[in-house]
Amino acid sequence: MCYWEGSKHRCSSHIQKGDLLFLLDSSGSVSYYEFSRIKEFIAELLLPFTFGPHDVQTGIVHISTMPILEFPFDRHFSTGAIQHAIRNIQQVMGDTNTGQTISFAKEKLFRAEAGARPNVPKVLVWVTDGFSKGDVTQPMQLLKDMGVTVFIVSTGRGNYLELSAAASQPPEKHLHFVDVDDLGLITKELQDSIAAIIQAKRLRATDITASSFRLTWPQLLTRDTGYYILEHAPSGEPQRKVTKQLTGDHTSLVVAQLASQTDYEVVLIPESNEKYIPPQTTRVTTLEGKRREGGIFPRGISIHYYSLPGLWVLWRIAALLSPLVLLLTRLARPSSCHSSSYVLASSPLMFSEKQLPNTEACFFLKYVVVLRLEI
Repeated sequence: MCYWEGSKHRCSSHIQKGDLLFLLDSSGSVSYYEFSRIKEFIAELLLPFTFGPHDVQTGIVHISTMPILEFPFDRHFSTGAIQHAIRNIQQVMGDTNTGQTISFAKEKLFRAEAGARPNVPKVLVWVTDGFSKGDVTQPMQLLKDMGVTVFIVSTGRGNYLELSAAASQPPEKHLHFVDVDDLGLITKELQDSIAAIIQAKRLRATDITASSFRLTWPQLLTRDTGYYILEHAPSGEPQRKVTKQLTGDHTSLVVAQLASQTDYEVVLIPESNEKYIPPQTTRVTTLEGKRREGGIFPRGISIHYYSLPGLWVLWRIAALLSPLVLLLTRLARPSSCHSSSYVLASSPLMFSEKQLPNTEACFFLKYVVVLRLEI
């Protein structure tokens, strides 16, 4: 792709191919001035890319009372035509029915009828003032499940938890909060992020969480011409390698049940019956586990059962990460249970790391309440 950067003409030798859709907040909650600045931002954001049926395609849909398509993917195939079309966009006004517009994008726009192409990377950029009506997380998740990478640019305050859940993971790379007059500050970063996604011919990971990530790759085979071998293992631990065989029409897979904050080496081996295709590799680092409201499940706990009257449980408590909540039944201390620490109560108890560091405790256990953290 070639573009102007200041007074210099820049070109890249990388081949890029992808479908890029903008959700443009055109509702009455956006002022005319804000709308004009957002149009300028989108126009500048698209300058570096080469457009065409075999390159990058872009479309824009308005968020309003009802979704309104400005133009589909297969309408404009040159930078000049796209820049002209963006300048001529008129604000629709109306309500901010974002969830309905996201569903419209999934059902109507990322389809062949709207010019979307199979087996090419797909990107959605939602530009919002931070206000939305209805749930956006669930319809956006359905889009992400299709392999669409979601970027969100909020020019208002917005609900961080809602927007970070709606954006692709991790949010620090896919969610931007910026004043409408400072949109230019994120233009280059967002251009580079989009370019990395639509870069042709490589294996990449998106939607990275503490326990999973999504792998996508270009179409190298078909169901008739071969199959893939996918291998992944923690770095330096080849004995923990997991191997999957996939049919040749696969271009995406979610890898789950992973350890948090761990480097994984991934190898995709195309087994073609027509020609040799070299393996593709990538390294992915899972994120740190995040706390859910109410506490977390601590590491290093094992449960042992003993032949005592009733059910006695010995908990080995090692390096608690946050308070552990237990509900116990009051009983007298048994003489046959030898331990340095006993806790007997009939109401919820809170244990912290300072109170029980590397200790053992015997309980007559009737109920246990442990609120788990995703790890």
